[in-house]
Amino acid sequence: MKKAFSVLVALMLVLGCFSFSSAEAKTYKVGVSIYQFTDNFMTLYRNEIEAYFKSLETEDVKFEITMADGKNDMAEQTNQIQNFITQGMDVIILNLVQTSSADAVIDQIVAAGIPLVLINREPLAYDADGNTLDEAYEGILNNAQVCYVGADARQSGTFQGEMVAELENHGDINGDGKISYIMIEGDPENIDAQYRTEFSVKALVDAGYEVECLDDQVGNWDQTKGQELCANALTAYGDKIEVVFCNNDAMALGAATAIQTAGRVVGEDIYLLGVDALEEAVQLVKDGEMTGTVLNDHIGQSHAAVDVAIKLLKGEEIDNYYWVDYVKVNKEYVDAQ
Repeated sequence: MKKAFSVLVALMLVLGCFSFSSAEAKTYKVGVSIYQFTDNFMTLYRNEIEAYFKSLETEDVKFEITMADGKNDMAEQTNQIQNFITQGMDVIILNLVQTSSADAVIDQIVAAGIPLVLINREPLAYDADGNTLDEAYEGILNNAQVCYVGADARQSGTFQGEMVAELENHGDINGDGKISYIMIEGDPENIDAQYRTEFSVKALVDAGYEVECLDDQVGNWDQTKGQELCANALTAYGDKIEVVFCNNDAMALGAATAIQTAGRVVGEDIYLLGVDALEEAVQLVKDGEMTGTVLNDHIGQSHAAVDVAIKLLKGEEIDNYYWVDYVKVNKEYVDAQ
């Protein structure tokens, strides 16, 4: 009897210790939908989101991250969001395929009581005709558990134009008193593409320079398309093209290939600008094969998105907007690093 009692006590101690040491950590379910996995910049962004969440885990707090590819298809992304709601996600981080669909998407998520962090593509208000207005989207401002994390694309466009204006010849290679350029745009619905297109040129005009647009085409952020559009423009306009503006580095990398194939030399008879500061683009800037790019800080933005998501998980108050500055990346910048 005494032996049996001792065994029972020992068993209780073991079970007690096991119960204490195996107490389950709180696991938060995080749904992340990215507009398109094949996008160079968003690949860096989503990988950093996942890595940063994991770095913040403790013995008591874990994050179960479900990463979904929107495949640049709003219907596909809408299904993903509905699945996130059904799965009972604790927070959703969303890089919209179409910002014009923001109202319906936000309404669904808010109605489900799930906090939402919008990233990278800022939804703006629209007028009665469906035109984008230069003001904040009420779906964000009217919800205490909805916010946007990103960078002001007007700044990135302005920096592109300023880097041209800061050149010794201010981009006027042939000396005819005007800067002749082509523009390769991203998704025309995307406010970043709209602002980069507008403000890169505006920076030159505001600085007092005359500009001439030779060609303006949509490359949809794609490297192959950027190469194709630049090659076509070089064939059509030849030496008249002095500056190639690209809304992102993927298209700029494609344009760089087209420029080399055409026998043009960046820094001598043509200039090339991008945005994102992808590793390959920064190397081209360092090698003199690209005039400049603009650092779109995926680390700063992804960390800010995760930090505010965790605030929401804790039930803390948040701001509706979190901004991360761009940085000019030209030859002087990369040489100083």
